[in-house]
Amino acid sequence: MPSPCDPQHAPAGDVGAALMMIDSRLKAVYDGKTETDPDQQAMIDQYIASLGPTGADDVLDGACTLIYMFMQWLRAVYENHDKDVIEYVVPNLVATMRMMPKSVRPEAIPTMVGLLVAAGTGLSPSLWRRQYGDWAAEELTPLEATTLLLAEHINRLTDDPNFATRMVTEALSSADEG
Repeated sequence: MPSPCDPQHAPAGDVGAALMMIDSRLKAVYDGKTETDPDQQAMIDQYIASLGPTGADDVLDGACTLIYMFMQWLRAVYENHDKDVIEYVVPNLVATMRMMPKSVRPEAIPTMVGLLVAAGTGLSPSLWRRQYGDWAAEELTPLEATTLLLAEHINRLTDDPNFATRMVTEALSSADEG
């Protein structure tokens, strides 16, 4: 029986904008800048505000699409080694999020785990989350952190600091060509 959370029913959202934000954060982390740059944050805030409410929702859907893409890639990699993506990715991300209490409040972690499990089992994180109502403001930074941590996990596995971004960019390019 088809699920109402099947990815074919999910909006892709603004994957490009979500990827730009994640890539920018990754580059800052790789440059050793763990504190948010006020100028960069102001630029991101201004950009999000310029999108309006529907544009901001599109960026949220785009972040969920990134989570889905990253988890599907990780799922394929772990299954090639007879390992379960949920078992090998989720506990590590939870442990990392718990070390980020300023960015990820403890009460947001179960929602982020739900997004990861939904994506890791082939469901749309966006549609899975939507069944519980609108996004809360307190969930936005944890969503960004979750997406960032997944991208960083992929980059670490591939020993390539640009792999996750390049993978999505190539997928978007091939979709545009098709």
